[in-house]
Amino acid sequence: MILTLTPNPSLDRTVTLPGPLQRGAVNRLETVTVEPGGKGVNVARVLACSGQAATALLPAAGHDPLLGAIADLALPGLTALPVSVAATARVNTAVTEPDGTTTKINEPGAGLAPQEVEAVERALLAALGGVAPGSAELSSGSGAGEPSWAVLSGSLPPGAPVDWYVRLVDLLRPLGVRIAVDTSDAPLAALAAALPGSAPDLIKPNGEELAQLAGTGATDLEEAAVAGDLAPVAAAARVLVELGVGAVMATLGPAGAVLATPEGAWHASAPEVPVVSTVGAGDSSVAGYVLADVRGGDEAQRLRTAMAYGSAAASLPGTSLPVPADLPQEPARVTPLT
Repeated sequence: MILTLTPNPSLDRTVTLPGPLQRGAVNRLETVTVEPGGKGVNVARVLACSGQAATALLPAAGHDPLLGAIADLALPGLTALPVSVAATARVNTAVTEPDGTTTKINEPGAGLAPQEVEAVERALLAALGGVAPGSAELSSGSGAGEPSWAVLSGSLPPGAPVDWYVRLVDLLRPLGVRIAVDTSDAPLAALAAALPGSAPDLIKPNGEELAQLAGTGATDLEEAAVAGDLAPVAAAARVLVELGVGAVMATLGPAGAVLATPEGAWHASAPEVPVVSTVGAGDSSVAGYVLADVRGGDEAQRLRTAMAYGSAAASLPGTSLPVPADLPQEPARVTPLT
């Protein structure tokens, strides 16, 4: 079973422009789409589209339009597991220009009360067959078999503790489930500060986030990667591996991605695709990694599949997420780094 948690879900509204965004002027839209979103929801959707059953756990009011949007997908293999909260999900807006430039305008989220934070924790443990602190054993909420991955994704809503992912990793670790965390800013810094005690099995920083975590200049990493020098990126990723993280997959845009594990480091080139919108590309790469892992792929295959799904997402308009038919015909070239 693969379960994703989206603490701060959203309805994703994507507007496409016929030309470049004109600041301070009237911009007429070409298309508008609205889809259920949030990083964990996106991961679950990509997995389900690829034939891998996934459960998306998220806080949502019973009348939330987000739940209706998920139901409208009618996607076999995708199970929504809402945790009842008072407020409705935020609405995020992405503005996409013809050259693929995407401007995101994200709301902070309605926020969770302390008891709602606890309810999400209980539901997460129940879905994975775990035991909530101070309670009797909880039965599985998904019925999908033994857990294999728990993917904790996205920003945290107001009211959630900044170190919530640290606590969740600590709660899930005894269950034997593999844990991926894909977040940024203060929650990612809190997770890094808790290493090695709260080390997940996978994190997916971009170049800037990796530099922050490893104490390296972001510009230095990005410029080196674009110039073809992946050694600084691999070295920064190894810092986190040495602190207990099972795998660090650093996505580098047109420079591809670097994967570091205790067994070594690898670089994957970015498949040549027309970049239409980068919305969901990172989530799709996480889904590709997890998908390859549960199907028995080694490090190179996990990285190659992650790149295929991330590149496919970037080639699609708006918030569209890839299905297997969208994957690039030419797979990414994966090479070991010394």
